[in-house]
Amino acid sequence: MGVLDSTTNNVLVDVVLTDTGRQFLARNDGSFDIVKFAVADDEVNYNIIKQFGRTVGKEKIEKNTAVLEAQTNGNLALKYRCMSISNPNLIRLPILSLTGEGLDSTSTVVSMSRVSNTTRRIQVTQTIQDEDSIDVELRDQIFILTLDNQFLEIAGQAPDDVDFQRRATYMLTRDAGETALGGSQLTFTLQVKSISDAQFTIFGQRGNKNLIRSFVKISGAQSGAVKEFEIQISKTS
Repeated sequence: MGVLDSTTNNVLVDVVLTDTGRQFLARNDGSFDIVKFAVADDEVNYNIIKQFGRTVGKEKIEKNTAVLEAQTNGNLALKYRCMSISNPNLIRLPILSLTGEGLDSTSTVVSMSRVSNTTRRIQVTQTIQDEDSIDVELRDQIFILTLDNQFLEIAGQAPDDVDFQRRATYMLTRDAGETALGGSQLTFTLQVKSISDAQFTIFGQRGNKNLIRSFVKISGAQSGAVKEFEIQISKTS
């Protein structure tokens, strides 16, 4: 759903179903029912607040921010969802940091292979800058992972959903215990599926058919924090 700009005082709302929603509607058996919704602020540049302060910055955001057109692709819509937090003094949100096997120096790329390094143990940790602790309402109890079901899976787990684009969604419970800041951690094992030579020919890189690039997205269910990283799967090593 997108709220569109209008030259009048009327508010125009552009509502579309996602591709998954259209599939449910197409069943035509009376089972399709919208029971909840979420809102997001994907368009908002909060650096304006830093630059002009809360009062002037808020006014500039309200008057000058263009609203994105409603998306039918559920993987692209609502990337940064809004949350309701009771703490009126909250000024910072936690982020997710990544550690584990096969990570490069930037902690954004994990190297794997269909031959030897077929599994990688990864840990996601909630952190926060310039604060002594993470607000209790923002401590993630569930993490939502999405990945390409053609090439990857979470070892020992079954996906909660696989969409028509072959994107698998896993809902994983946090590890026991908390960090020194009161944050949550999640430890899981990525595993390469059986990938054929034909798949490397089709999905391999344009200049290197021995390498498939894929991406994993992790979201905190309570904090809304998002972490995306790349997986590079080698054909031979």
